[in-house]
Amino acid sequence: MRTRFYNARVLTMESDRDIFFGEVWVVEDRIIFVGTEEEGRLYCDKHKDTILIWDREIDCKGNLLMPGFKNAHTHSAMTLMRSKADDLPLQDWLGTQIFPIEAKMTGEDIYHLSKISILEYLTSGITSVFEMYLTPFTVADSFRDCGMRCVQTSCVNNFSQSVELLEKYYTDINGRDPYNSFILGVHAEYTCSRELLEKCAELVHKYRAPFWAHIQETEKETKECIERYGMTPIELFDSLGLFDYGGGGYHLVWTNDRDREIMKKRGLYAVTNPGSNTKLASGIAPIAKYLECGIPVAIGTDGPASNNCLDMFREMFLVTGLAKLKDMDASSVDATEVLKMATVNGAHAMGLDDADVLAEGKLADIIMVDLQQPNMQPINNIVKNLVYSGSKSNVVMTMIGGIIRYENGKFNIGVEPSEVYGKAEEIKNRIYG
Repeated sequence: MRTRFYNARVLTMESDRDIFFGEVWVVEDRIIFVGTEEEGRLYCDKHKDTILIWDREIDCKGNLLMPGFKNAHTHSAMTLMRSKADDLPLQDWLGTQIFPIEAKMTGEDIYHLSKISILEYLTSGITSVFEMYLTPFTVADSFRDCGMRCVQTSCVNNFSQSVELLEKYYTDINGRDPYNSFILGVHAEYTCSRELLEKCAELVHKYRAPFWAHIQETEKETKECIERYGMTPIELFDSLGLFDYGGGGYHLVWTNDRDREIMKKRGLYAVTNPGSNTKLASGIAPIAKYLECGIPVAIGTDGPASNNCLDMFREMFLVTGLAKLKDMDASSVDATEVLKMATVNGAHAMGLDDADVLAEGKLADIIMVDLQQPNMQPINNIVKNLVYSGSKSNVVMTMIGGIIRYENGKFNIGVEPSEVYGKAEEIKNRIYG
C-alpha cells in the first residue's frame, strides 16, 4: 500500500522539530518522506528514478498527523471483568474478583476478549501496547490477526506459568510475525518466591535481556516486602541481578530516594498508570521526582477491569493533573513532557525504536487528530490542547504498519465489531453463568 497524506499539520515528536504544514508519504509499512510541500518537490527531483504512484492520497484538511500513542501497560482480555469488579481495594479486588474469574478463562477466551480492547485502542489512537496476560500465544494470535502491534511480558508467578514457559514465550514469540515481540518479566514480587525470582535472573543473564514487573503499586505491597527481605521490591530485584540489563516497572507509586537511585543507575523506565491507581486508591506516583532524576516515564492504562477505560487522552490529563495536585504546584509535569511519555518514551520502553517518531525509515504507525472540533479550537498550542482538552473523539484515523485499521468510526481488523461483541457475550454468560 502506498499512501500520501497532504495538507496536514505534522507533529513528528522529534525533539528539534516544531509542528509544520506538510506531507507524510508511506510505502508498505514504512515512512519514506516527512516534510513541507516544497521539500516534497525537492525529494522528487532527487529521486527521479523512484516512481511515486499512490494507491490513496488523503487530504488531511489541516488536521494533525502524529505518531500513535503507546499504551505501556495493559491486560487486554480483562474486558471480561469490566464493571464487574469495582469499588474494592487492590488486594480484595484481586483475591475475590479477579483471580477466581481468571481461573475459568481459556486461551481461546483470551483470544476473543482481547479484540474488544484492540477496538478501543484504535479509537484512542493507540498503535502499540505493552501487554501482560495469562496465555501469551493466543494473545499474540489475537493481535496478529487484527494487525495491531503488541509487546508482551510474562505474568509468571507462584500459581501460574513457569520459568520454563517464560523462556519458551521469549524464544518463540520474538520474530514470529511483524506485530508481536516478547520481553522477560514476572507478575510481581508479592506473587513470586525468591527461588522463582532467582531462576528468572538466570534467564535475564542468559539472554542479556531487560526485565519487567508490577512494582511498588501499593504501600502495603512495599511494606510487606521490606518485612520479608529487609528491602523494597526494587532493591530486592536489583540485588538478584534482575535489572542488570535494564527494563522497568509498572505503577511505581511507592518509591523512595534509594529506589530512584537504582532506577537511574540501571536505566529503568517507570510506567505510570494514573487511572487505575486512582480508581484502586493505590496512590499518586512521584512523576516530578522521576523527571528530576532523569528517569524516563511512559504511560499505561492498565487493564479494562481496573481503569476501566482504555483512553490515552484521559491518562495524559491524569498524569499531569495528579502530579500538580501531589506537588501542590500548577507548573509540575509540563504537558509537553506528558505527550512525549505517551509516544516516544512508551516506544522506547517497549523496544519499539522504529515507531517512536514520524521520520523517514520509521514504521508507519500514524494517527490523525481532528482539530475541527470545538474542544480543539481556537488553535493556540496544539500540544497543550492534546493533553488538557483532547479526547478520543478527536481521533479520526489510526494507521499501523502502513495499513489504516480505523477511520471515521470504521474498523479494519478482519472481523466485524458485532462479531467480537457477540463472542464476548457468550464467554461472559458461560463464565458468570
